[in-house]
Amino acid sequence: MPTNPNAIAPSLVNELNELKRRLAAVERKPDVLAKFDRYPSTEWAAIGRGKVADNKWSSCGIANVTGLVYDRVECKFITDRIITGKAEAEIRLAAFRHYGNAQKECVSASDSFIIRGSTSRQIGTCLFQWIHSIPFGWDYSDEVSIYTIELQHRYVKGPTAEVPDRKQLLAFSKGVNTNSPDIGALKMPNNENFATAVVSETRPGVSLGWVTVSDPAELDPYDGSYNISNMHYCVGLTADRATNATTAGWGWYRGGTAEGGAPGNINDPFI
Repeated sequence: MPTNPNAIAPSLVNELNELKRRLAAVERKPDVLAKFDRYPSTEWAAIGRGKVADNKWSSCGIANVTGLVYDRVECKFITDRIITGKAEAEIRLAAFRHYGNAQKECVSASDSFIIRGSTSRQIGTCLFQWIHSIPFGWDYSDEVSIYTIELQHRYVKGPTAEVPDRKQLLAFSKGVNTNSPDIGALKMPNNENFATAVVSETRPGVSLGWVTVSDPAELDPYDGSYNISNMHYCVGLTADRATNATTAGWGWYRGGTAEGGAPGNINDPFI
């Protein structure tokens, strides 16, 4: 056959590169029986999350994704006591590389998701999908590196503690380990006929003032913080199972109002 004068001569380097690419794709192809890439989480209870270290990003759900297959992940978690104007949350998903002596670096982060909640206490449910953007080519066999995807939070507003309107009594008080004054808190200047009885707060170890009456139901007063669970689950999914996943993140929230937040920033301070 006559040769095409416009044809490009084959390149051995290009062919080798294409062969390497195909081999890598075959090695990373999941088992046909694997419908999910599971990264187990363990807690499904909304736990109080206080403001940490000047409101830096703090992780409340961590999934070890070392050796992950899929680039799309989905997680689900619940919330409690996200109160509009008092305790509002900002959440995100972020990927981290752990190495060395407890060192940790953020390599990818979704946009943040602001949860305003509601004006009364409600249990909320949030589902989040994300393309984690972990760079292809990480050495998953590296024994000193572990990779995680973490559910993080920080406060938009709050925490605003609630002070219950407890009853108070005007009374004398003393410490349990303080000896009682000789005749109690009442000073009797005329002990012969008891003509006068003067209430005195100058007796040793005695004080006079308003004493709060404790209610057993309020021994642990609400500190104003919101509650967020660990991730109920965190899994890697195929594109047809996580069709809404993007590099910015996508999600829905039930149990109040929510809105989009700031673009993902791997340089934000975190714990």
